Amino acid sequence: MTDRPLTLMAVHAHPDDEATGTGGVLARYAAEGIRTVLVTCTDGGCGDGQGGVKPGDPGHDPAAVASMRRQELEASCEVLKVSDLEMLDYADSGMMGWPSNDAPGSFWQTPVEEGAARLAELMRHYRPDVVVTYDENGFYGHPDHIQAHRITMAALEMTALTPKVYWTTMPRSGMQRFGEIMREFHPDMPEPDPAEAAAMAEIGLPDDEITTWVDTTAFSDQKFDALAAHASQGENIFFLKMGKERFGELMGMETFVRVQDATGASVPENDLFAGLR
Repeated sequence: MTDRPLTLMAVHAHPDDEATGTGGVLARYAAEGIRTVLVTCTDGGCGDGQGGVKPGDPGHDPAAVASMRRQELEASCEVLKVSDLEMLDYADSGMMGWPSNDAPGSFWQTPVEEGAARLAELMRHYRPDVVVTYDENGFYGHPDHIQAHRITMAALEMTALTPKVYWTTMPRSGMQRFGEIMREFHPDMPEPDPAEAAAMAEIGLPDDEITTWVDTTAFSDQKFDALAAHASQGENIFFLKMGKERFGELMGMETFVRVQDATGASVPENDLFAGLR
């Protein structure tokens, strides 16, 4: 054993992603004395601007949005007690199919090897025991999430490190509950068309395929406050509309698929650091 602290590295695409999928584990493991490193790949410039102005609309300034979102990200990290924030600062690519996907310098247009080399350098510096990112589809098909997955897996191959590696996911039972709550808060919401409904049904995994269930209920308020720190994107963050009590009920369990492990820890497990302490 060495004096080096156990370290969790979460690789996310945009400011606010850290809170949605991993806010609970970041807060929980920080409270347990584990070093928490957040790598945010893009500047978030395709988010909403002041007053809710949308990308592509008059008055939307990606540079100003990126600056504002950097401040919000730093506030979120303070709430979650993140030890170290690293930003790769690639340009936000926007949603799949947006013209910004093709913009020079966007994360989606960045060669995987380039992004992976920069991330591998951070991995060698921090030497994480656990790495968390998205699955091959970026959970729901966002180009920057997909690219974050690609550079993370490529960076791991570039290093001699053997951390436990996890992809974020959601149990299908949780997705169903989420849909019910969405309809509760938006009773006039139209039913999705069959193609959209079929795509939604493919998000997440059957409960029995999830390897890791981490109870972060005790940190739900921190997770909520971290999301709230991203105030400029509040219109897009549905979870803030439900209040802290309902939020804790729905978002108190964070779930993952373990895809790399050298500890031999059995699954299902309830701790990302099972086998490491």
